[in-house]
Amino acid sequence: MPQTGSSPSPPTTVRGQAKAQRREDLLATSATLFAERGFTGVSIDDIGAAVGVSGPAVYRHFPSKQAVLGAILLEVSADLLDRGREVVARTPEPARRLRALISVQVDFALHRPAVIVVQDRELPNLTEEDRRTVRALQRDYVTLWVDALRELAPARDVMEVTLRAQAVFGLVNSTPHSLRSARRLRAPQEPGRLDAARAPLEEMAWAALRTAFAPTPTSTGGTP
Repeated sequence: MPQTGSSPSPPTTVRGQAKAQRREDLLATSATLFAERGFTGVSIDDIGAAVGVSGPAVYRHFPSKQAVLGAILLEVSADLLDRGREVVARTPEPARRLRALISVQVDFALHRPAVIVVQDRELPNLTEEDRRTVRALQRDYVTLWVDALRELAPARDVMEVTLRAQAVFGLVNSTPHSLRSARRLRAPQEPGRLDAARAPLEEMAWAALRTAFAPTPTSTGGTP
């Protein structure tokens, strides 16, 4: 099991870059197809046709359809963890760190809606090893949020702040589906529309989390 989400260095040769780009295209297209049709409703030939290659050509990059699914979920989990760790490394103040972590999650939700669907629905179709690794990466990512929350609300126990973090993930991850229907996962979203959604999503997430540590307003008289 990998101990870090760090990605390998990018290829430097033209051939290597082309191969890496084809692999990225296969993963992005597969995520969309899995989100639209479900893992069992998609074949290797479907994936190849969607990116303009033969089904057997997909095997040059992945040994099986299950390996494609594993790569999608392992890489997104590792990427989120890497980005979260970068936030922690550069942001010692816990409130600012929590705000920055929210921004990472919102960015993921707005730009990777198909992957979110696959992540929510297809985890049982991973190999046992890949499933364990994805779960471990996800736990480490949640821990970054929990640590920031506990610094801000030391009286709260781990279970409670973990529940709060997971509830915010649900809020953030589900909201972009109102911008992009399941039938339009492959359609590019207008950048302006995504930008307009970012601030409200970040503020809703922050408002939900800060109830753990912000003082409760007190009435100064009259009707509250």
